[in-house]
Amino acid sequence: MRKKPTSQSAPATAPAGTEDTRPLHGHVRGGGLLRGSMALALGTGLLCACAVGPNYKRPHDSAPEAYREGPPEGWKQGQPQDLISRGSWWSIYEDSVLDDLEKQVDVSNQTLKASEAAFRQAVAVLQEARANFYPVLTLGAAATRTSTGSSTHGSTTAGGTGITTGVTAGTIENQFSIGPSVSWVPDVWGRVRRLVESSTASAQASAADLASARLSIQAQLAQDYFELRVADELKRLLEATVTAYQRTVDITTNRYAVGVAAKSDVVTARTQLENTRAQAVAVESQRAQLEHAIAALVGKAPADFSLAPAQLSGSVPSVPFGVPSTLLERRPDIAAAERQLAAANAQIGVAIAAYFPTLTLSASGGFASSTIGKLLDASSREWSAGPQVGATLFDGGARSAQVAAARAAYDMSAANYRQAIITGFQQVEDNLSALRVLARQAEVQNRAVQLAREAEQLTLNAYKAGVVDYTTVVQSQATALSSEQSALTIRQSRLTASVSLIEALGGGWTSEQLPDKKQLD
Repeated sequence: MRKKPTSQSAPATAPAGTEDTRPLHGHVRGGGLLRGSMALALGTGLLCACAVGPNYKRPHDSAPEAYREGPPEGWKQGQPQDLISRGSWWSIYEDSVLDDLEKQVDVSNQTLKASEAAFRQAVAVLQEARANFYPVLTLGAAATRTSTGSSTHGSTTAGGTGITTGVTAGTIENQFSIGPSVSWVPDVWGRVRRLVESSTASAQASAADLASARLSIQAQLAQDYFELRVADELKRLLEATVTAYQRTVDITTNRYAVGVAAKSDVVTARTQLENTRAQAVAVESQRAQLEHAIAALVGKAPADFSLAPAQLSGSVPSVPFGVPSTLLERRPDIAAAERQLAAANAQIGVAIAAYFPTLTLSASGGFASSTIGKLLDASSREWSAGPQVGATLFDGGARSAQVAAARAAYDMSAANYRQAIITGFQQVEDNLSALRVLARQAEVQNRAVQLAREAEQLTLNAYKAGVVDYTTVVQSQATALSSEQSALTIRQSRLTASVSLIEALGGGWTSEQLPDKKQLD
């Protein structure tokens, strides 16, 4: 409400025995009643302030006492290391090249930068929600020019001999005003508090998503790197095999030259040699693709990145997998699902708060005048203030639908959270089982490789002595090569399974790394 200065003032008090029905406005010097009314409204709002909706309680989810798939036989359970607890889990492989590559992920990976930007966006949304706790102060200035328009009227002369028409000119008024205004909606029913609670949990979920994305990229990089090193090992194996087959071709050719071997033996030996060379060429294409994939993960163009061939050093490390009950605190994706559940729970309170009336406290002041030259005169001062209460009486069921939607979103988040837990246990069990079985398979395969090499040599010696035909030599050589290739494949599978187990266990991450409310300020 606005009051312009007048020559007379309202009486200081109301007549005795009557109710004071004057509006809550007046000059600055008479603002005692205003301040008292606003204080009363504020005090009433604070006294009845409450946060409607359910308070969040983290669901209780039981974990098994032990994993069904234990470690491989003879595999000693490793102890958590400082590097793993800090997140540098790849250091347990003791590969300096892998260490350098993993460090580049945080610096240059664009997918990770996008996740980091999403986290900053969630923090900004939280800060926007917190701003609703405070009043809004604005400063405005206006200038208007209003015309009332003109009017016409007619009259008849005394003799009735004619009609005259008169015109009344319209008026033009100017109005200038300037001054601040403030409005505040007290959080009487806790809508803003629930909104901040939801935004805080969403920001924490975004932080967990960022950690999960980082861990996924790091794990993918490690697996691609080990596949590339296995490709290097396979290339060396095939090149060594080509050298050995070339000697076999020379032996067969010499035997054919002296008439103790058939021409078909020479052709078969050369065919086997060229097939092996073709396999070595195919490995180059596979290695190139893995190198390109690693370049993309470290944020570089393939043309600007290369990895020199190197041996696959080291053995499969022991991964400290702990007990199942710790998994809920160690996986960022489970933490993200739990925080999303908390955010959905708070949104129920936001929806319920719409059922209650809204209290708005507002005040404005400044100067208003029809003449700009007198705009800042004392006589041009004005102010207005007062509370306002509004409530929705009928909305066609919109608020009921919003509450129902919020509760359904909570149920969906709860199901997603429980599924994330089940999936987490499944992934740990899968990789523990894979490591256990692969360790046994590697042991058997290594014995097969030794026997195949021995058989190859014995068969070749027998062929030189003329005891067996060349077909037997070809079969033994093919068996030896296949056995060594299988041994390399098993080694790769063990390394990638160990990386997957570390990823399934959270990579050394813990829920304590989630930002708290102070860190999100």
